[in-house]
Amino acid sequence: MSERIPTLECNDKSESQPDVRYVNLYESEGRVYIRKISGFYQQLRRYTGLPLMAGFLLMPWFLIDNRPAMLFDLPARKFHILWLTFWPQDSMLLAWLLIIAAFLLFTVTVLVGRVWCGFTCPQTVWTHMFVWAEHLCEGDRNKRIKLDRQAMNLNKFLRKSAKHSLWISISFITAISFVGYFTPIRSLIGDLLTFSAPATSVFWVAFFTVGTFTNAGYLREQVCKYMCPYARFQSVMYDQDTLAVHYDKHRGETRGSRKPGEDYSAKGLGDCIDCSWCVQVCPVDIDIRDGLQYECINCGLCVDACNTVMDKMQYPRGLIRFTSEDDLESGKTNFLRPRLYAYSLAVIAMVSAFSYSISTRVPVTVDVIRDRGARLYRVQGDQIQNVYTIKINNMDRKPHKYDISVSGEHDYQLKGYRSMELEEGEVFTMPVRISVPRKQLSKTKNEIIIKITAKDDLAVSATETSSFIGPKPK
Repeated sequence: MSERIPTLECNDKSESQPDVRYVNLYESEGRVYIRKISGFYQQLRRYTGLPLMAGFLLMPWFLIDNRPAMLFDLPARKFHILWLTFWPQDSMLLAWLLIIAAFLLFTVTVLVGRVWCGFTCPQTVWTHMFVWAEHLCEGDRNKRIKLDRQAMNLNKFLRKSAKHSLWISISFITAISFVGYFTPIRSLIGDLLTFSAPATSVFWVAFFTVGTFTNAGYLREQVCKYMCPYARFQSVMYDQDTLAVHYDKHRGETRGSRKPGEDYSAKGLGDCIDCSWCVQVCPVDIDIRDGLQYECINCGLCVDACNTVMDKMQYPRGLIRFTSEDDLESGKTNFLRPRLYAYSLAVIAMVSAFSYSISTRVPVTVDVIRDRGARLYRVQGDQIQNVYTIKINNMDRKPHKYDISVSGEHDYQLKGYRSMELEEGEVFTMPVRISVPRKQLSKTKNEIIIKITAKDDLAVSATETSSFIGPKPK
């Protein structure tokens, strides 16, 4: 249910009873028509977005060892990422990676605000592509407003059809590429073309096509305003020295229109000519002149728009710019501050630990379960035996033949065992018996170490500690 909050407006300052206007907090008050603009930050958005888009679209097509370079094989519970394969047992590494990404985001936010949102967030990149399609088919802002106000005619129908065709094409390519991270994309496209694709693949391609079309085509700024959790807690990470898009009100106020070359200072006016270009180019439909707002994604388009106007008026640039609150007040920004140090050191420490874990990761695991039945141990002659179940999981990308050895403070012997070859991803379970001369046991519970080693690569090994139970010593 939408919440409607009354705000007060007073058209005449002499009136004692102001008018009441209801503002819907959860719905856009109207469609946002974004003006096309060029400038440094618009170019930067393009140069940061295009490599990410190229990587997203091309990664499923690359092959490493005859498999996609990045494939999340959910049925087989395997994640192939470049030359590494991760299994459910590696879920801790995934948790580490997410924590590192979060702290890296915090560090960047403390330093330069929401630049992730403005330049590299998928929501921003895809919205930018859809807006490009609008500009191509319907023209710039004023032409689109005029076109939408017209009654349906042939020109409007053709332009709208062309725009929606481009939107659907972009959405379909996005969906195919995304599903290609979970199903080999070559076989996926072949199955779709021959109408032999599984129902699940067809469903997800259709789902993400519709989702992309709706999200980037219609929701747009509402995602940034109302759905994105980052917008809600970003203010906790901001401080007085965080670089963000700011309007220099000391220089810009009082606003007002004027002619180029006119002595506006004599009229008590500032540099802002109140052209509203900064609002017209904003993808989240805010006025940066009202101060720092949580909806602002720091895309810098208002900076480009304002600089363009300043150039036309022959005023100095920077009325709207990336700066800090301290710089606006005191003229300098303190980049070296405790919060930034703390986040940076945390990221460095976690990246180092994560890199060490990846570099020392052994692609084999072993689980040892001692028989806990009614007979904790067996006596055969002068030997005491324990029965164990050993489970070996070969997580390497090639088969290995494994040996099993046991060690401890006594002369333990392994029985009922033979070398076995495990294919990639194979899990093998086998029972074994471990015995030791009774006279060597000096206590009831003894510690043993069981080691699994690949015959063709001694570096591929794993150990597990268990206990050996014997009778009470006499």
